[in-house]
Amino acid sequence: MAPAKEKIIEQLRKDILPMQGYGSRRNGSISDLELGPIKESFPGASFPLAAIHEFFCMKGEDVVASSGFIAGILSPLMQKGGVCLWISNSRKIFPIGLKTFGINPDQVIFVELQKEKDILWTMEEALKCEGLTAVMGEIKDLNFNTSRRFQLAADKSRVTGFILRLNPRIVNTTACFTRWKISSLPSLLPDDMPGVGFIRWNAELLKVRNGKPGSWSIEWFEGRFRHIPVNEIIPFHQQKKTG
Repeated sequence: MAPAKEKIIEQLRKDILPMQGYGSRRNGSISDLELGPIKESFPGASFPLAAIHEFFCMKGEDVVASSGFIAGILSPLMQKGGVCLWISNSRKIFPIGLKTFGINPDQVIFVELQKEKDILWTMEEALKCEGLTAVMGEIKDLNFNTSRRFQLAADKSRVTGFILRLNPRIVNTTACFTRWKISSLPSLLPDDMPGVGFIRWNAELLKVRNGKPGSWSIEWFEGRFRHIPVNEIIPFHQQKKTG
């Protein structure tokens, strides 16, 4: 493709984003978040802040894996003194575990509500609060209209939203900027060494507005995401032996 055409297409992408409810970023960019090769999937190679991100979880273990992955994304933003509101009906994350990602548990306000409609209402109101860095909600179902209201609220307040959908009844279209599926991978330890290795995930970006979906094997290494080389990935037939 000719350079002139590439510039035109790139400019059109930038012009279209505000029309879709995604404005300029606040409080950092993907260069702060250290997402490695994943950043190339986003418009402008920058993780979309002030946007809603949706995570599909088919089982409880996926919720834990997704929560850790999201904590890694939030880590540099929370280190600047940010506060996150975490809304659910049954919290599945161990607050002390957030320290692994450089987040102090007292930076996260946990709200537990029994009814999903109350979780949705609270999340929408929280997304309007400019004093928050992020809002996390654990729900099952999300329709387009609700997700659209979430995105409009985030675009105005500049707060970033994350939605964990545990075993959703339907796979429907939403206004979320991205859709992910995160699962755990076994860690790799040197021969005969005891202990637990670095946290690893298989990260699938199923949908991204004006970007490129993809799949990566990554780990949390020295306070940032690190792409796992092929030679360090444990083959499937060995996974039961290693963890």
